[in-house]
Amino acid sequence: MTIFTAPLKTLSGSDTTLGAYAGQVILAVNVASKCGLTPQYTGLEELQKTYGSRGFTVVGFPCNQFLGQEPGSAEEIQEFCSTTYGVTFPLMEKIDVNGDDRHPIYAELTQVADADGVDGDIRWNFEKFLIAADGSVTRFGPMVTPEDSSLVSAIEASLAN
Repeated sequence: MTIFTAPLKTLSGSDTTLGAYAGQVILAVNVASKCGLTPQYTGLEELQKTYGSRGFTVVGFPCNQFLGQEPGSAEEIQEFCSTTYGVTFPLMEKIDVNGDDRHPIYAELTQVADADGVDGDIRWNFEKFLIAADGSVTRFGPMVTPEDSSLVSAIEASLAN
């Protein structure tokens, strides 16, 4: 199983995989609705609007493992994201990103270290993984905002390849 073949469900319950975005650059982000970093949804949506037509997509993975900051049902998460932040990028079902029930996609992603050399468990909501079309992964910590020049440059470089 790979990050492209691991089974997923969308927030609406449909079966999918990241393979549905084959050939695209994907920014996988564990998201939460009641976190101090939740306003990053605005920047993530801006990335989607800016680069979506060029073969890029944000994919959000709601997760309730960090102080219970994503307590809502799928319907509540969808409504919050669409009405509060105008989110148009795909959201998957709520998953675990750490621990014994860690989703297989995150079992793969967490093996990658970020620019500070940190790998392993997800540290907090809004940790980001840029997955290039060739499957290579670049990790960004939760405090790296969607507008950060290091993330934007990495997206642009991935889209140029």
